[in-house]
Amino acid sequence: MGLLIALVLAGVLAVAPPAAAQAPPPPPVLAPGGPIQGLERLSPEERALAERNLERWRSMTPEQRQRALDNYRHWRSLSPEERRSARENIQRFRRMAPDERARIMQDFQRWSDLPDERKRELERAYERYRQLPPERQKQIQQRWERYRSLTPEQRERFDKNLERWRSMTPEQRQQAREQLRQRRPGGAAPRELRPR
Repeated sequence: MGLLIALVLAGVLAVAPPAAAQAPPPPPVLAPGGPIQGLERLSPEERALAERNLERWRSMTPEQRQRALDNYRHWRSLSPEERRSARENIQRFRRMAPDERARIMQDFQRWSDLPDERKRELERAYERYRQLPPERQKQIQQRWERYRSLTPEQRERFDKNLERWRSMTPEQRQQAREQLRQRRPGGAAPRELRPR
């Protein structure tokens, strides 16, 4: 779960518009197609970038413009360390294979669609994860990778079993462990079910 949160957070930072990574000044409020003052003071490269960004701005819907302004304000609120980290995440995101970027964007969309209470719950879980010893974090990551490698049918079966396990009382769980021990050679419960 912690890995998912980290990827989602990387995805959040990665979807910032490329110009936002350089923290440009907010776009001027213009009449559509109106002239821009001061472009002559820019170098040819800066002027070309400004004109491209202006063209993008003019082609945006009012909702997209508001979202861009909100993103800009958020960027301005970040500390220099957070901005550096965001730039690194953006570069890492751009170097990823297209299918990996698509997966991250899907994860980000799922995160965006979550109710605020569920987001806070996951953020608290991630904070607990970060405070675990490194060897425990590694175990969790390995289990997550094993889960991700399951087929959709195996995941569905696993999820149903997990939900059933969570609904059991401690006594029912102990009874299930005993039944598994009797069925397994050597009488040991599977590692995942051993009490911690």
